[in-house]
Amino acid sequence: MKIETDFLVIGSGIAGLTYALKVADRGTVSLVTKRNIDITATQLAQGGIATVFSEEDSFGAHAEDTMVAGAWLSKPEIVELVVQSGPAAVGDLINWGVQFSRNQDNEYDLTREGGHSHRRILHAKDATGREIERALVEAAQQHPNITLFQDHIAVDLITEAKVLQRPVSPNRCLGAYIFDKENEEVVTFGARFTVLATGGAGKVYLYTCNPDIATGDGVAIGWRAGADVANMEFMQFHPTTLYHPNAKSFLISEAVRGEGAILKRSDGYAFMADYHPLKDLAPRDIVARAIDSEMKKYGDDCAYLDITYKGAAFIKDHFPMIYETCLQYGIDMTREPIPVVPAAHYLCGGLRVDQDGETNIDNLFAIGEVACTGLHGANRLASNSLLEGVVFAKRAAQLSLERFDKQYPPNPPVPTWDSGNATDSDEEVIVAHNWDEIRRCMWNYVGIVRSDKRLQRAMNRILLIQQEIDEYYWDFLLTSDLIELRNIATVAKLIVQSALSRHESRGLHFTIDHPERDDQNFQHDTIIPGAEYCSSGS
Repeated sequence: MKIETDFLVIGSGIAGLTYALKVADRGTVSLVTKRNIDITATQLAQGGIATVFSEEDSFGAHAEDTMVAGAWLSKPEIVELVVQSGPAAVGDLINWGVQFSRNQDNEYDLTREGGHSHRRILHAKDATGREIERALVEAAQQHPNITLFQDHIAVDLITEAKVLQRPVSPNRCLGAYIFDKENEEVVTFGARFTVLATGGAGKVYLYTCNPDIATGDGVAIGWRAGADVANMEFMQFHPTTLYHPNAKSFLISEAVRGEGAILKRSDGYAFMADYHPLKDLAPRDIVARAIDSEMKKYGDDCAYLDITYKGAAFIKDHFPMIYETCLQYGIDMTREPIPVVPAAHYLCGGLRVDQDGETNIDNLFAIGEVACTGLHGANRLASNSLLEGVVFAKRAAQLSLERFDKQYPPNPPVPTWDSGNATDSDEEVIVAHNWDEIRRCMWNYVGIVRSDKRLQRAMNRILLIQQEIDEYYWDFLLTSDLIELRNIATVAKLIVQSALSRHESRGLHFTIDHPERDDQNFQHDTIIPGAEYCSSGS
């Protein structure tokens, strides 16, 4: 099956939906999502979206906070661009119907999170992402030019170099091969513009607060097609994920600490003052390492987040979803502290893009968490991610529309998918075993605290697993599990390769062999060039 479209958008979170809505008036949009349209990381976002929205705040202060959190690896010109674009980006969301929380004076209720010097977080109680996703999904479903393809997962990108089987400069993206899970067939999408908005890669780790869809698909298929990646060593571990045997990685928003919650040990000691002057409002990398250190030092299974002193009325009003969810697990946060542990949360690296969200492959854009824009540097400032997604989606859409009516050489014919001699597999246990082994390897050796020896051990094991996957991949017909396994193996290798090349500790990358920051030699991005144009990729 073959489908031709003007704009192919892979991913249905805040970035993908924003781009789709911005271009839909001018051409046909195929919106591809691997599950239902509203199963996204955006939908799970609790905290909010950061922007300058009060007279007490300033663009300069927001930029400074972003640079400090990013350990001065963020690009100042990108930080300035995003921060100054914030109010207009939020205005677009409001125009699409997003209802942010207001105070008793009917003004927007601004909260504060770790690393921020001012209250600048717009939110919808503690379910901001759900409200944003609701509004954008409704707008997209009502647009006649947007066609939705649910339960479809990207397999590989189609580039001019791959079609012609020779180097092409500049190389162009011509679309993608997409696996239709229901009909178990690969659909060929030809497109003038292709947008990767596939989110992050938290499922590369054993413990994560990401949804199951976060398997790094966009990074993997982009890199295999020849797109460069950057800063993959900077995986953010959210400090406070609910610790309970029956809870599936439920995140406790940073806004809880922003409103005064205190981290404590099991003996009641508030330990964050020992680690940072901002105490519980320190940047996430510092808080995550502090919790990890305290747990290991005292043999505790978790830390405890205490906001009981604020009173039941305040807690229920500000954090209704968190309160109700904790209650389902027998934890009343109005009466007792919440048990928490760190978990893999946000990928600060990704496909390397310019200020318009375009990769080094023409007409291939990457927006949202899949991209490395230069905003986050070595550590993302809380609530900057939703802002980044909207700003770069708008910029990518604007550039796409500028090119839309220009005359370009016609795309060469795009071949349909060829399964070759692949057969059905009766050994799915191999996929499950390799999936589990990669995630445990990454958690144990490439986690919050690293060392050269651990990283090399991880690389050796992942390369062996990749060899097994490659042999298996081409012998059997595709399944979504096999596609995702191939992708997490690719992303795991890129993370370890990046971490091995950074011989310092900066932001989210902390290694006991190089514990100090080295601005003289490492104040730059870690870049891995995209795979060769004719390679099957791994």
